[in-house]
Amino acid sequence: MSGYSQALIATHETRVPRYTSYPTAPYFLAAGHDGTYREWLSELDPAEPISLYLHVPFCAAMCWYCGCNTQVAKSYLPIGDYVRLLDREMAMVAQALPARMRVAHVHWGGGTPNTLTPGDFAWLMAAIRRRFDVLDDAEIAVEIDPRHLTAEQVSAYALAGVNRASLGVQTLDDKIQRAINRVQPFASVAAAAHRLREAGISRLNFDLIYGLPGQTTADVVATVAEAMLLNPDRIALFGYAHVPWAKAHQRRIDETALPQGPERLEQSMAAARHLEQSGFRQIGLDHFAREDDPLAIAAAAGQLHRNFQGYTTDTADTLIGLGPSAIGALPQGYIQNDPGFRNWSDHVGNDRLPVARWRGLIEDDRRRRAVIERLMCDGRVDLDRFGGWSGFPEARGRLNAMVEDGLVKVDEHGVMVTDYGRPFLRAAASAFDRYLGLGTAQHSSGV
Repeated sequence: MSGYSQALIATHETRVPRYTSYPTAPYFLAAGHDGTYREWLSELDPAEPISLYLHVPFCAAMCWYCGCNTQVAKSYLPIGDYVRLLDREMAMVAQALPARMRVAHVHWGGGTPNTLTPGDFAWLMAAIRRRFDVLDDAEIAVEIDPRHLTAEQVSAYALAGVNRASLGVQTLDDKIQRAINRVQPFASVAAAAHRLREAGISRLNFDLIYGLPGQTTADVVATVAEAMLLNPDRIALFGYAHVPWAKAHQRRIDETALPQGPERLEQSMAAARHLEQSGFRQIGLDHFAREDDPLAIAAAAGQLHRNFQGYTTDTADTLIGLGPSAIGALPQGYIQNDPGFRNWSDHVGNDRLPVARWRGLIEDDRRRRAVIERLMCDGRVDLDRFGGWSGFPEARGRLNAMVEDGLVKVDEHGVMVTDYGRPFLRAAASAFDRYLGLGTAQHSSGV
């Protein structure tokens, strides 16, 4: 078993955020207009590169485990309309900027970005290049459902400069696939990987999930072993987040079949052991990369970062989110677009930036954000860099129980999460979260 008792897990498995931002999204404030966002955009430094995230909120079918903002499109008509509106939103953003900006990263997420036809994807990438200077060494990444990837799409990606693809694998066990409404044979994943590499898109990430209904440790390890046959560069190994109060389709999942506590931990640890034996380095909480991958190199150098897509090498201070629910991070704070497709469409169609919520940053937020990022990325933080313990008066008390159980070490200079405590990394980071518990936000399990 995992070596973690049920009592220890019950004590420390607090339901806390994943800390892809700080303050986290539940503590953003309602925005009544787009004026603040336009002002923030106008104040950006033209000399600094930015990053773009484009959200495609459509899928061919709903996977029951999904926690993303998406909907099933029964025809291409709403998708085609969306493409034109997304271009219109991009045009408004570009017009609000102080100059023609350079772009260091472009990330297509969803939903399923490969619901777009090859022509529409190429048209939007051309629109990006018309409005921004995409750097020659920019990373252009797209998330892909292997079941629906065509040769024509792969050709369009290659011609548009895509150089990284993230394949949603999740699990390769057919009985679990049926339990989550995502039947995806190994052959479809292998064919997608082969097509991408043949087209010159050689940097491949796989997303895997543990803690699914009916899943055992042996099932998880078997999926990892099969995935290794396709030689990915990175693995994201996520624990299934069961949040039926937020995602109604998750109610179709049999809660009684979900692995609990020690079993979930054993699944993640067994998968991690297999990945490390296969030459991968564990990155932060839930990512793995080959030793020569840029993510592993950044982690070894203490230069890893974390944003809404997870662990990243992206160093840009500005991430602009486009599309429904997309969140942007700017030096002044966070902006979230309206998650409702109709509301978002109405805003954009009437030449309004589709802002629903925002959060300006105060100096205390910035310090705590930096501390939490370093803990989530490095597993340790030198608090002397941020004014010492005096700036975080509640944190040491919150960490006491974790120290007593050997999960964390603290001294007068800072905090280090032990190897034994790595599964509780989110809980350790939450000790520095000033807002946690102040509202009614609900989060998934912390392990």
